[in-house]
Amino acid sequence: MSGARRLLLMRHAQAENGFEDFERGLTDRGRSQAEAVGRLLAERGYVPDHVICSAARRTRQTLDGVLGAMEAGVRPEVDYSEAAYSAGVDTLLELVNQVDPDAGTVLVVAHNPTVAQLAGAFLGNPVAYPPATVAAVELEVEWLYAAPGTGSGTLLS
Repeated sequence: MSGARRLLLMRHAQAENGFEDFERGLTDRGRSQAEAVGRLLAERGYVPDHVICSAARRTRQTLDGVLGAMEAGVRPEVDYSEAAYSAGVDTLLELVNQVDPDAGTVLVVAHNPTVAQLAGAFLGNPVAYPPATVAAVELEVEWLYAAPGTGSGTLLS
């Protein structure tokens, strides 16, 4: 692939409390948030070719809601990653750097504070990142070279 690539950095939607952290699921509000993000991404033409999703229950449910709200037939390649669950910024960026060069749009669904820190690094300033927040970063480099300073972006939600 040549040209721009788009990196979508999403924090999972609102999750339940009171469970073992890895197994926390989404609340009703969280399910609605995930679907709203899916509609927003579809409206903007930000349909992922590849997804890196933390293996935690709430991130998997968030991704299901996002993809379910997009038009039928949207079936990106999905990597459910144990590493993304507890990843720091460097690890999450390494996962992005390993994406197939042919992918045009990559969606990362993971956790705070890491997603907020990575988005802030790409956007050039710290950002607030409540549940279901997404940043879109336009990159002019291959995934292997994606790093803060290699693109520009904006918060979508």
